[in-house]
Amino acid sequence: MKVALFIPCYIDQFYPNVGIATLQLLEKLGCDVTFPLQQTCCGQPMANSGFASLSKGCDVNFVKNFSGFDYIVAPSGSCVLHVKEHLHDDKHPGEALQIRNTIYELSEFLTDILKVESIDARFPYKVGLHNSCHGQRGLHLSSMTERMLPEFSKPEQLLNMVKGIELSKPKRNDECCGFGGTFCVFEEAVSVKMGKDRISEHEANEVDYITGGDTSCLMHLEGILKRQGSKTKTIHIAEILNSLL
Repeated sequence: MKVALFIPCYIDQFYPNVGIATLQLLEKLGCDVTFPLQQTCCGQPMANSGFASLSKGCDVNFVKNFSGFDYIVAPSGSCVLHVKEHLHDDKHPGEALQIRNTIYELSEFLTDILKVESIDARFPYKVGLHNSCHGQRGLHLSSMTERMLPEFSKPEQLLNMVKGIELSKPKRNDECCGFGGTFCVFEEAVSVKMGKDRISEHEANEVDYITGGDTSCLMHLEGILKRQGSKTKTIHIAEILNSLL
């Protein structure tokens, strides 16, 4: 199985350990992983700001780098959803369509494609799980309280395989953290208030860490936690699933 690893630009620049943990985890699970060296941003920031036309160069470069693989995997639900919904290349429409159909967020790849039933990982801490909006509502990684459907969570399913972990969920389990990409810049006060609300519910559970599948959301929460002088830390789900503490 030939797997291409897509590492979003903010992870590459600010949280490289998330990318490393993703690579190591996929290799442990038997994947033949390639990291295309010329990959860049998927174009989501431009599209979210109303300038989707300016992301055509990103699309062309993405198709050039990620064509010809069985699957593409990324530790970011928001970037994966953007590619699934917006990737186009007028000169290579077939390749673009193939990529849109074979790109996966990490937790859905592990559960839906690899069908992982056990993970050799240990993380002896109390951890709060944050559901990111794009992953939950766009990629359907977990159930939504506003829909009367059976409850499920792919990230939770994987975390429950980790030895020593004590998993908890906030009272409002699927509420937005307030990051929202450029929303946190243009609506800073609202964004921060939403983030504080999320953090207060996790801290009420006395967690050591807050985890999730989107580093962008965790980065937003991390900033608020640090400004509040909190001892609670953030950690990407890939780092927990790859941990042997």
